[in-house]
Amino acid sequence: MTKLSSRAYCASMSQLEFTTIILAAGQGTRMKSPLPKVLHPVAGYPMIQRVVNCAKEAGATEVRAVVGYSEKLVRQVLEPLGVGCYKQEKQLGTADAVKSADLESIEGMVLIINGDHPLLEPGHIKRIFEDFKADQADVSVVTSVVKDPGRLGRIVRHMGDLKAIVEVADASAETLKINEVNTGIYVAHAEVLDALLPLIDNHNAQGEFYLTDIIPRAVEEGYTISAIKASPRVAFGVNTQKQLARATKSIFKRKIGELMDEGVVVIDPANTYVEDFVSVGPGTVLYPGTYLRGATQIGSYCVVEPNCSITDSIIGDGVQVRAGSYFEKAEVHKGAIVGPYARLRPEAVIGEEAQIGNFVEVKKATFGKKAKAGHLTYIGDADIGEGTNIGCGTITCNYAVDKKKYRTQIGKNAFIGSDTQFIAPVTIGDNAVIGSGSTITKDVPEGALAVARGKQVIKENYVKTVKSDEENSKDEANSSEKSDTSSDRPTQ
Repeated sequence: MTKLSSRAYCASMSQLEFTTIILAAGQGTRMKSPLPKVLHPVAGYPMIQRVVNCAKEAGATEVRAVVGYSEKLVRQVLEPLGVGCYKQEKQLGTADAVKSADLESIEGMVLIINGDHPLLEPGHIKRIFEDFKADQADVSVVTSVVKDPGRLGRIVRHMGDLKAIVEVADASAETLKINEVNTGIYVAHAEVLDALLPLIDNHNAQGEFYLTDIIPRAVEEGYTISAIKASPRVAFGVNTQKQLARATKSIFKRKIGELMDEGVVVIDPANTYVEDFVSVGPGTVLYPGTYLRGATQIGSYCVVEPNCSITDSIIGDGVQVRAGSYFEKAEVHKGAIVGPYARLRPEAVIGEEAQIGNFVEVKKATFGKKAKAGHLTYIGDADIGEGTNIGCGTITCNYAVDKKKYRTQIGKNAFIGSDTQFIAPVTIGDNAVIGSGSTITKDVPEGALAVARGKQVIKENYVKTVKSDEENSKDEANSSEKSDTSSDRPTQ
């Protein structure tokens, strides 16, 4: 097979278009988990999703994944991301895995990476290709110098040039002292891979077809090889739960650093958790225990107190989120105050300067400007008008026996007394007043007072009468007991 011409090579590199093959067929037995290793979450996202996103951002025109263990689960994550999945029928090693990706249908440059490298960044990949171009190699392996090589394959050099990659199981004691390791990342042209992979055998301690053997095979066939050095971060792979935690901590640390650089006040960076796609405006204060997830957007000059969880929510400027509150797909407008210990469920919309107090739950409901619900209240499938005050213990009873949900409409500046139940569907007019302890089943007109309680009954001297009856009953019981006892005594 003819090697690439330098002209063809430079043309392929000028646009940095390449196909990525992600190896994701293994179980990851050291994780001690039934979940496939590559699906374990790192800072909120499956680690393989991070690898896919990284490759695409770096310029990959196509991403293919080699799957095997728990194939269906892995496909459910990858296919919606536009990744083509190719099954490795038997776990015969990394070289066999690459062959399973249907190399014959690939043209141009190929990047081979593992699905368990969540710390890989687009900049790393771009620099790898820059070095690959400078080396004018046909096949390159990405290496890194690390303090603790562990189980990673060692890079053996001769006179500074790459000679071989030796797996730990096949390494001598002297080779194990080498701290330059194989990251598991390779760059090559599809035609080169197609020519070299069939030449790899399984004559090793594991009886597997090692992708590492592509280096000596390339030398034998007259191809140019190189070793591209990268940072230790590139070499970091997740194989255990401890490494998973380290990866998650690293990504959170990076994100928190970015936010602080942009003017966000983070009280305790080590105990604040913000996922990749979250945005936070300058001047906002994040207290310890805060967890911001998904596509959450938080404006400027907000305060998020300790132990709040906010997912896929939009928070306007100047909002106070008090301790222990939980948001999911909610919207809170400028100047509102929520919590402590409030729960905003999907489609909760809290208007400007509105107040949602402790132990208030809102679901699929809108609160108008300056509306209030101070405490111990459930508002679901409802619209609350501007300036309305919702008393403690109020409930919108939205779920009926027909298993349908109905809506409660409450107008502007209404006053809802404590312990009120609204049996939806029901409409309350502007400026209406609902008496405490009412169960409202009918619409209430604007400006009206509605009271729906059981009739109060008063019995004078009730407590005194009850106590007198109890005492009489006791006296009768004691008298009867004495009579029964005396009848059993022998006569004198």
